[in-house]
Amino acid sequence: MSLDLKKMRERLTTLQNKNNGSSRFWKPPEGESAIRICPSENGDPFKDYWFHYNVGKNPGFLSPKKNFGEDCPLGEFVHQLWNEGTEESKKMAKKLSARQRFFAPVVVRGEEDQGVRVWGFGKQVYEKLLNLMLNPEYGDITDPDSGTDLVLVYGKPAGATYPVTNITPRRQSSSLCQDGPERCRELLETVPDLDTMFAKNRKTTQEVQAILDDYLLDDSVIEEVSSESVKYNDSGENKSDDAVGTAFAELLEA
Repeated sequence: MSLDLKKMRERLTTLQNKNNGSSRFWKPPEGESAIRICPSENGDPFKDYWFHYNVGKNPGFLSPKKNFGEDCPLGEFVHQLWNEGTEESKKMAKKLSARQRFFAPVVVRGEEDQGVRVWGFGKQVYEKLLNLMLNPEYGDITDPDSGTDLVLVYGKPAGATYPVTNITPRRQSSSLCQDGPERCRELLETVPDLDTMFAKNRKTTQEVQAILDDYLLDDSVIEEVSSESVKYNDSGENKSDDAVGTAFAELLEA
């Protein structure tokens, strides 16, 4: 029997994807695409994390408080800005507040050779997916033998500010892999470990403090910050409790 070069290329691509975390992320292109959400060992294919964005030139990083229960100087600063109550301070608080993102392992139809990838989405898409999964007409849409592909239509409707993702399950169930159960097992072995993928986005309390210090040294930022009533590095007497944090997060996600 001759060597199957197609399978060798697929294996090489999978190996390269394992070693390059950024290539494992997938974003829906404009228009229509189809995906299959992969099953997980614990029965829950979703993971969520809280990220801080828009802090200078730093890429998004995991919120120490929201994700790990650790002190977060930036989170404290956000609460103080919000509590100050001015239009400017609230605007800045919203900009710097931690945002929740959800993730699921998916196989993109037509791109199966790229292995299992990670799709990140917001709360509205997450709710749509949960409603589909709880709909008894579809059963377990992640089942590798008899699950359901999802058709996504992604784009910005006329007059809309932000793009929208519409999700429609296909009418017929199907197998995750058309090449047999062995290929399915190989594919599912490539499901990424998100905690490992996001390890580089985790910051210590001290690192977040340094990021915030550098951010506030920017002259354009100083102009945004309201007066002396906001002291992000005070002794800690102004820390907000968890209830305030929860209410504020719900406000941003509304």
